[in-house]
Amino acid sequence: MDIRENARQLRKDASEAEKCFWNHVRNRRLNGYKFKRQVPIGNYIADFLCESAALIVEIDGGQHMEQTGYDNVRTNYLQSQGYTVMRFWNNDVLTNIEGVLTALTLALSQRERGNNLNNRI
Repeated sequence: MDIRENARQLRKDASEAEKCFWNHVRNRRLNGYKFKRQVPIGNYIADFLCESAALIVEIDGGQHMEQTGYDNVRTNYLQSQGYTVMRFWNNDVLTNIEGVLTALTLALSQRERGNNLNNRI
């Protein structure tokens, strides 16, 4: 399966946290910012991408606690391509979506002003 087909399949098989997040940011619902989901970038697929702010949002499940090395390599690659990467845990998205959206709004605002923000909430 090529990366575009894999991205399509990931859109179909979204986790509950990804569905919840997508429901809040799709159709420019977050302050007019356009997000895309499951976007191929190089050999990786970003969960969510706001191209205008060059900001990637990753929604991570528990498996990411065991693959920090891979995630670090992936994040370094995406940053080398000019993107800022924000990571949120599934649990935070499902139980504190307002906090996630507030952190994301702050990051988007800072990106517009040219500041770089990379963190895990």
